Amino acid sequence: MAMGKYSRVDGKKSLNCCSTTSLVVFVAFCLVGVWMLMSSVVPIQTQSLSTEENLTDKSSKQYEDSSGGLSETVTREEDSGSDSQSETTTENIQNVSQDESVSTSEEKQEDVVLKEVSEEKVESENENGDEGNQRENTSDEKTETDEEPKTEKENDQEASSGDGQSNSEAGSTEEAGGKTSENEQSELEGEKKSEGDESADEKKQEDEVPSHNDEEKVENNQDNNSEESDTSNNKETKKFSTSKTQSEYSWKLCNVTAGPDYIPCLDDLKTIRKLPSTMHYEHRERHCPEEAPTCLVSLPEGYRRRIQWPTSREKIWYHNVPHTKLAVVKGHQNWVKVTGEYLTFPGGGTQFKNGALHYIDFIQKSLPDIAWGKRSRVLLDVGCGVASFGGYLFDRDVLAMSFAPKDEHEAQVQFALERGIPAISAVMGTTRLPYPSSVFDVIHCARCRVPWHVEGGKLLLELNRVLRPGGYFVWSATPVYQKLPEDVGIWKAMSKLTKSICWDLVVIENDKLNQVAAAIYRKPSTNECYNERAQNEPPLCSESDDPNAAWKVPLEACIHKVPEDASDRGSQWPPQWPSRLEKPPYWLKSQLDVNGTSAPEDFLSDYKHWKNVVSKTYLTGMGIDWSSVRNVLDMRAVYGGFAAALKDLKVWVMNVVPPIDSRDTLAIIFERGLIGMYHDWCESFSTYPRTYDVVHADHLFSVLKKRCNLVAVIAEVDRILRPEGKLIVWDDAETLNEIESMAKSLQWDIRFTYSKDNKGLLCIQKTFWRPTEQETILSAIA
Repeated sequence: MAMGKYSRVDGKKSLNCCSTTSLVVFVAFCLVGVWMLMSSVVPIQTQSLSTEENLTDKSSKQYEDSSGGLSETVTREEDSGSDSQSETTTENIQNVSQDESVSTSEEKQEDVVLKEVSEEKVESENENGDEGNQRENTSDEKTETDEEPKTEKENDQEASSGDGQSNSEAGSTEEAGGKTSENEQSELEGEKKSEGDESADEKKQEDEVPSHNDEEKVENNQDNNSEESDTSNNKETKKFSTSKTQSEYSWKLCNVTAGPDYIPCLDDLKTIRKLPSTMHYEHRERHCPEEAPTCLVSLPEGYRRRIQWPTSREKIWYHNVPHTKLAVVKGHQNWVKVTGEYLTFPGGGTQFKNGALHYIDFIQKSLPDIAWGKRSRVLLDVGCGVASFGGYLFDRDVLAMSFAPKDEHEAQVQFALERGIPAISAVMGTTRLPYPSSVFDVIHCARCRVPWHVEGGKLLLELNRVLRPGGYFVWSATPVYQKLPEDVGIWKAMSKLTKSICWDLVVIENDKLNQVAAAIYRKPSTNECYNERAQNEPPLCSESDDPNAAWKVPLEACIHKVPEDASDRGSQWPPQWPSRLEKPPYWLKSQLDVNGTSAPEDFLSDYKHWKNVVSKTYLTGMGIDWSSVRNVLDMRAVYGGFAAALKDLKVWVMNVVPPIDSRDTLAIIFERGLIGMYHDWCESFSTYPRTYDVVHADHLFSVLKKRCNLVAVIAEVDRILRPEGKLIVWDDAETLNEIESMAKSLQWDIRFTYSKDNKGLLCIQKTFWRPTEQETILSAIA
């Protein structure tokens, strides 16, 4: 010990040198170790970032086969009525929430990486805060059946942030579309035991972790598929790879005088100012800008998720339609009232201030043959106001097409649509209404302020064109029951006109409660009266005048003959509702489909196809909460099979038949007891913004892009779709590619994808996102 100590003293200088060297070496090793540790961490972060970008920016790059997700008839070719076994591929996307209240992005990125290399789940995500959970995906079961309504506070958060419930619902539906049951997973993944075990583990995890993990889990399953399956899926993926990135689309807010109520073809003030006359309501008709706008319409300040039907029939959020003029002008007639944060609708109208239901029953008692909901199913309500008449006809199984102009009666049609009642902005002016001839069972006008008797009865003759032979016209206006000189004069003119066009005055009945009266006329079902008239006034229309031509066709003061041949449409009354919905119209028997097949067979095949798609995919495979859906738009309806398949839901469908590039099948839709109209989607639709909960497009956009700017079409879809509303698109892969790219640039959530044989299905959810930069539309500035 002493020797050692002394030696140490003696050799002190040498030992210090060695000690210093050792220290330097030790520090160097430490530095190398730290560097190695850092280098081992950085790749993980980089990889996780890449994965997150993959999930966000390559939305449709991953698919999972799922035989249970779509019906066997989903992939039915458009040109044949045959069914084919469909292969479902589901995209699972996790849009990265930018809200700071959610867990940090680094933690999420690490979770993603761990999930790519292991089946272990990070259960700590279950303990996220309420606000974080609001942005998490809900489980498939909850999304489809047990989705709980958000509180008003959460609604406000969603409206302000634009990524709340919209992102939550988006994720839940992606999972809903992509997940299959255990049995279905076994069929799909039975080739490999490891994949079967993976499915069992996933099923267990569904009850243990938030659906954020579920969604990533489904993505991981796809990554762990066999090389052969992965290659097959990648072939499908290439069809949907986006052709443009989000940054290549530049969306701006529309700077217009109408603000959040902008309807491009009704607010073209530049054209309206140049009109030589407004005597025939030309200024209320459609005047579209030379180029369809590609900007986005702003949201009203304080906009909230709409109130669900049927509560919405009685009240809506004030800030969703913040207009009070009607409440002031028509408040005494019980149209609408301001009640705190709500606008309430007592159910009244100018001619039925004590409630629409009493008035509806009054008409039934006055004319039992009208048979609401049986013989009379489809009704046209002219000058509808806030559409309470149409809203309460739902209780009698009658579907009303209501319309009124966008005029000084501020937002009347917008009120109707927000309430969940079918309506469009339109006026009886210089052109025909957008409907074929002989389709409405009843036409109603309660003091609609239309001068029916002027200019040879041109406007009343337009009603005669669209009224079914044997159908009724219900007119409850002051000329029917008041004795003022003006009213007496109008009554005399109307009596002469209705007699000259062979309408029978069936009954005049007084409503003692409302102190009004209604005159009910019936259109003839034969041409006998026309042939016996002493004077051909108004004249019969020429044989070259097609009564079904309605898109931008000028009005003529003439009478179209009633079809009398037993095989002609309009010669017989349709079967009573609801049997008329499922039966091919009698006049289809002698016709052939465009592909040469029997039209009735094609009709039935179409109905079967959409019943399968709706029941096996739309209602259960997409995670759409149909209890929150009320207004539905089918942009290309064909026979109305999609609407017919939704019959048992509390929804209504506006069936649109494009007058260009499409067969004219709109009369078939009305014959079934459904409603619809003609419209060219290269122009804006005659409806207010934020109108529809679901918009459906079946092989439409691929046709439109040959004639239109597809960006403008999608901007129009954005305009009419409510925040959190869904767009469902069937089309070719290239077109879906473009739609998906634009949707992501709009900050929409990709909910569901499917592809096969270069065709596919895409379901997207609109969010509350709005751009900040503005674009001034000079033609729409007052």
